Amino acid sequence: MANLNSAPRSLRLHIGLFGTRNSGKSSLINSLTKHSTSVVSPIAGTTTDPVYKSIELYGLGPCVIIDTAGFDDEGELGELRVKKTNDAFKRTDVALLLFPLDKKDFSKEFVWAKKIQDSKKPLVAIISKADLVEDSSFLEKKIKDELKVSSLVVSAFDEKTQHKVREAIIRVQPDRDARLSIVDTLVEKDDIVMLVMPQQINAPQGRLILPQVQTTRDLLDHHCIIISVSSDEIDNALLALKKEPKLIITDSQCFPLVYSKKPKGSKLTSFSVLLAGVKGDVEEFAKAASIIDRLTPSSKVLIAEACTHAPLTEDIGRIQIPRLLRDKIGDSLQIDVVSGTDFPEDLSGYDLIIHCGGCMFNRSYMMSRLNEAKSQNTPMTNYGITIAQLSGILAMIEL
Repeated sequence: MANLNSAPRSLRLHIGLFGTRNSGKSSLINSLTKHSTSVVSPIAGTTTDPVYKSIELYGLGPCVIIDTAGFDDEGELGELRVKKTNDAFKRTDVALLLFPLDKKDFSKEFVWAKKIQDSKKPLVAIISKADLVEDSSFLEKKIKDELKVSSLVVSAFDEKTQHKVREAIIRVQPDRDARLSIVDTLVEKDDIVMLVMPQQINAPQGRLILPQVQTTRDLLDHHCIIISVSSDEIDNALLALKKEPKLIITDSQCFPLVYSKKPKGSKLTSFSVLLAGVKGDVEEFAKAASIIDRLTPSSKVLIAEACTHAPLTEDIGRIQIPRLLRDKIGDSLQIDVVSGTDFPEDLSGYDLIIHCGGCMFNRSYMMSRLNEAKSQNTPMTNYGITIAQLSGILAMIEL
């Protein structure tokens, strides 16, 4: 069950370690975490799939450390590992790139450094294995000249390594507070907020789904007064209140019902729309939603889910949204559905992408998908915004 006092992985700072095989990534991670988080071996290619470790680092708070396979891996399996490394890079907020001193050719490292800098992700250049080679000045100068950044010289066996790396991450980390709040611009202290939370069948018995938990926690942090109801108790809940709610947050599938019942002075939005503002670009999603009115029966739509749950009756992404789209456009509308990390590289054949709120993804990963779509001139929107558009109330909800 989700813990209101712990940060979900999707809201943690993701710190990715990248380098060639046997460059010291796993040793450095074990130094940072003070645990045997990753297997350390002199055999190149020990790390295969990325290893994700949730930890708390002083001065940084909740983090996820990502150990990746070497980006120089070879062979058929090696190509799959490098693909996984690239996928981990999309999730990364701060990239630590290792330059092992026991090497002579750093061409692959500098290619990756340029890739990191081009992505606008913060880069920490780390000269590793300083216990093996005494003189690092030549490499420090090369990094400074080519990348215009200073480097850290470390050894995984040096007690000061953890402190030096942690301080470097603190210096370059992105401004997270500005985007971690879900409701920051919509509420003030002591505002009454109503949460309409139908119990979805894809939520385990006795639990709330993650967006509901995240939003509740954020409202508590803003010292709001929260009333949570199921969709069939809206009228009774409104009658029990002495004044109307400042804000009503609903599950997107209930937009038409809640809109018909909400007091005139109450603002309305949904969990999915709020997450779009935290994880992606809500204005871009709202603009893309207008494409729905221009779709034809021969159009092609991609629906992307972050979760990999088995489809259930009235599943919002596989049943409800496709039904609403076909009711409006026609039964011959082609709709493809992907889940988890299965996101096509070629998006050019789609007229529209409709993505879930992305509660299981961090912002970096969601933005990487949005940027991929934009680079291929394929508009991308969001579940909640799509339902609001199809219900004719997008202009009336809070984004």
